Formats: sequence, C-alpha cells, structure tokens
Amino acid sequence: MESELSVRDILTNEYVGVSESDTVLGAVRLMREERSSCVLVVRGTDPVGIMTEWDVLGLVADETAPAETTVGETMTTPVITVGPDRSVTDVATMMGRQNVRNIVVEENGDLLGVVTQRDVIAAAGSFQGTVATTPPMGTAVDRERGVDDAPIGMENSSDDALRPNGGDEFSTQGVCEACGSLADALRDVNGQLVCPDCRAV
Repeated sequence: MESELSVRDILTNEYVGVSESDTVLGAVRLMREERSSCVLVVRGTDPVGIMTEWDVLGLVADETAPAETTVGETMTTPVITVGPDRSVTDVATMMGRQNVRNIVVEENGDLLGVVTQRDVIAAAGSFQGTVATTPPMGTAVDRERGVDDAPIGMENSSDDALRPNGGDEFSTQGVCEACGSLADALRDVNGQLVCPDCRAV
C-alpha cells in the first residue's frame, strides 16, 4: 500500500448503532437489514462496545436465546479506536495483531465511524490496481534477461504459479478473513479473502 492511504481516505461515516439494552435478536435483524457485519454499541455518542457476527455465532453455539439476551451481555468491550489520520497499513497490522475485524474511528472525542476489515482489503485492492506493476522475478521477462531465480514457492514453470495472487493481474495485500494475519496475496475462496496458508488448508 501507499505511503500512505489514511483511515480518513477510506472511511464512510455510516455505521449501525444500537444500545446495550437492545436484544441480540433485534440487533441481528438490523445487521441483516443494513447488510452490516457488526453493530456499534453506543451510550449517547460514546462507543462502549461492538457486537459482531462472531459474537452472535458464539451466542448460538452456547444455545443462548437471542430474543432474551441483551446486546450488553454479548458485546465485546472496550472498543479499539484510532484517529482518522492513522495509516491503513497500521490499521491492517493492528487488526491482525488484535485479532479483530472492526476498528472505531474517533477524532477529538467525536465518533466518525467504523473501519472494517473489508474496507481495508478493498482499499488495498484499489491501490494495487492503480499502481504500475513490474513482472515478478522468475517470469519469462526475467529469463530473457538471464535472471532465473524465482521467489521461493514460485519455482513452478506454469504462468499462474509465477504470478502473484495465483495468476491474477495484481496481488492484493490485506488481512486474511480466515486467520486474521496480514498477507501480501489474498485470493477470494468461497466468498472469503484468504492468504496462501489458509487456501492450502
């Protein structure tokens, strides 16, 4: 990614907000309606927690009734916050280290929105698509120049094996949706953007 796309560059100010006293069932219905992977739990304008689809899955796994459980009982707290001028690279690294998919953006105590893992991945993909790329080492172009040391793991002679991201035109750096690690080459597998290690599983 560039030095540097900032959170402000990719942030949309819309987020789905609920209160601690709302039921999980009501919040899930709102998530589906808004096509959101999380809801931000607010007290007034202060973010006090976040409830994600993973929190809801945990509730289901515990066989807890969502209509009788409040968001406050299910949410993850405290929320992780960053300022809008933080770089997208920093946020991606933070998501991987903290094992989270959503980070709240605040400035001078004002809630600006939520940056999701998908926002970060989309930003990385958009940026990669606009950058002029050079062929990776080990391609036919390098062999014509007399250079034939393909990167480790790319020794296969097929064209797809010698290009990043499994043969796609551009590699996409971002956070793997399966393991949460920052990877240089994400690829869509069954609707998830995953790293090479997770594709091999």
